[in-house]
Amino acid sequence: MLRSQRSSWLTNESAHAQRGWYIVDLEGKTLGRAATVIASVLRGKNKPSYTPNVDCGDFVVVINAEKIRLTGNKMANKMYRHHTGFIGGLKETTAEKLLQKHPDQLIKDAVWGMLPKGRLGRKQMKKLKVYVGPSHDHAAQQPKALEV
Repeated sequence: MLRSQRSSWLTNESAHAQRGWYIVDLEGKTLGRAATVIASVLRGKNKPSYTPNVDCGDFVVVINAEKIRLTGNKMANKMYRHHTGFIGGLKETTAEKLLQKHPDQLIKDAVWGMLPKGRLGRKQMKKLKVYVGPSHDHAAQQPKALEV
């Protein structure tokens, strides 16, 4: 199988999927429980036509990302790490600081951990739209409310 045939295989299968739009309000919700529901909708597990190797999921718009909750001492103890690419460039930050600076990244990291790694997971991750605050740019798509 040629490389061009393999890449078109993913796009051809997912072209038949009916994409819906959902909106999730995270005010007062727990991070992990919300991330599992969001990842499930992004993968398409809520549909009867779910196939593990096909991107058949829906778009998810997340609002009020800064009002997410973490239980226990995770706010102070949970560490998020990333590497800058330079020697000795490992950076660490706590969940509390990440929530203050980039609350959208906290949600994206939690959801990414629940998606498959690779081409399919990256494609599904592009359907997640996270916004700080109650306003978003996707009113024209008429998203349906999704309970977490």
